[in-house]
Amino acid sequence: MHILPIQNLEREMKATVLDLRYKMNEVLKALDKREKVTLLYHGRVKGTIYPEGEKERIKVEDHPFFGMNAREDRSVSQQMEALRRSRSDAV
Repeated sequence: MHILPIQNLEREMKATVLDLRYKMNEVLKALDKREKVTLLYHGRVKGTIYPEGEKERIKVEDHPFFGMNAREDRSVSQQMEALRRSRSDAV
């Protein structure tokens, strides 16, 4: 296994398929230390394992759904009431 420093003081572990099989404990420890693990198979990168919580977060204002009904005449409660109506009311 190889540990290489990366930009922003992040760390990365490179592990082979055999490392996953025989040294999974070390791979899990690297994930606990917030390191990403790059999986190698025959010397080529097959994938990357990221620690939980590494997902990119966006602001609510940047989400595509935000403000999509800004021009709507109905209030939010009226829109929710219309959405919650049973299907039999729609007929």
